[in-house]
Amino acid sequence: MEIFARPRFRRRTPARFALLALLVLLGGINAVHAQGSDRKVDLATLARQEQLLQFDSFDNDTALALGLQVVELARAKGKSVGVNVTRDGTMLFFHGMRGTTADNADWIRRKSNLVNRTGHSSFYTHNEVKNNGGNIDAMPGLDPREYAAQGGSFPLVLKGVGRIGTITVSGLPGEEDHAMVVAALQAYLKVDAGQ
Repeated sequence: MEIFARPRFRRRTPARFALLALLVLLGGINAVHAQGSDRKVDLATLARQEQLLQFDSFDNDTALALGLQVVELARAKGKSVGVNVTRDGTMLFFHGMRGTTADNADWIRRKSNLVNRTGHSSFYTHNEVKNNGGNIDAMPGLDPREYAAQGGSFPLVLKGVGRIGTITVSGLPGEEDHAMVVAALQAYLKVDAGQ
């Protein structure tokens, strides 16, 4: 399933668009996984997300808006997550919703470490390893106490500069954490990927 086929750009209210994007993404990703755990997720689709969801500028207020966008999406879905936004290793936003624990903070740290190491979203790496028959809990050269190949962390890329940080969500199954991050980025950047 191609989530980001033929990008188009439209303005919509952020809350309405974010909720719509989250529902579409969750439906699309869950449809892939509903067909069986051996089903391969298209890495090209995940790479297109990384190419499309980039920033012209990024500052502390951007981090605040992104973090709050995730919180708003989670509340709209009746979910509880932890969310973290970093730039150049500096935490600019962190919020743990009611029901989150220190485990969520550790998952955030480990997933973000993976993005910083690989340059791809943690969901991309998860599927790259899985699609190639590898074990996401025993990746060569990566200590599982420091790196987690589960969905939910996404590289923040500044156009013309490159990777500057991460946005990470923890609290849901990995593919749903990933979908929530992507929906928040789409809403903030006002990118309508179409179908």
